Amino acid sequence: MRLVVVGPAGRMGCMLTRAIPDTLGVRLVAAVEREGSPAIGADSGAAFGQAPNGVPVTSDIESALSQADAVIDFSAPAATVAVAKACAKKRVAHVIGTTGLAPEELATIAEAARETVVVRSGNMSLGVNLLAVLVEKAAKALGPGWDAEIVEMHHKMKVDAPSGTALLLGEAVAKGRGIDLAEHSARGRDGLTGPRKAGDIGFAALRGGSVVGEHTVIFAGMGERIELSHRAEDRGIFARGAIAAALWTREKAPGLYSMADVLGLSGA
Repeated sequence: MRLVVVGPAGRMGCMLTRAIPDTLGVRLVAAVEREGSPAIGADSGAAFGQAPNGVPVTSDIESALSQADAVIDFSAPAATVAVAKACAKKRVAHVIGTTGLAPEELATIAEAARETVVVRSGNMSLGVNLLAVLVEKAAKALGPGWDAEIVEMHHKMKVDAPSGTALLLGEAVAKGRGIDLAEHSARGRDGLTGPRKAGDIGFAALRGGSVVGEHTVIFAGMGERIELSHRAEDRGIFARGAIAAALWTREKAPGLYSMADVLGLSGA
């Protein structure tokens, strides 16, 4: 399967360009960076501290898509929206790991999914997506009488908060309760906030050091507490999951899918 990596200069982009050559059934055919990037024209392996791979960095997404079966994209929201539109036009599958997407950007991606296969997830790992299934079941079983709080920690260079994974887990709580996350989300508590509002789903974001990703969902009842956690120790788990998602898209009908679909966990 012919893959394009968007954002090869980023942490996940570098991980992907390193992982693809070692994965059976896929090959890297293009690496796309933003217009004006100093890496344009350079080898997408050698430019970022890896072995040369013979695939030069380009800013021409249209040309890259002409030779691709799927795109893997861990870039920035504006870039991801532009790539989504281009993938829809060319009917090329789009695997999206970009986080921090605004509602209007998500709407554009959903529109693109009417024309091609789109897999979007705040986290591409098997463990996190299994955790989300467990969180949904716990939220449904415990009900709103148990307070739900989500605590996440990432490296100090992460630019968005809460993390995409934290939001994925928040959606799992909301789905289990049959409510809308946007209407029950509590973030950034500070000062005299008053007592906790019943039914809220709270978020706390920690940043520091080189933490790959840690997430804990806390269900707090009267006199007892349940904590469900996941700790990522190697960013390679996200690259491997994204490649698996790209392979999964082959011969799928256009639509917006999640990693739960890829892993067969939907409706579990």
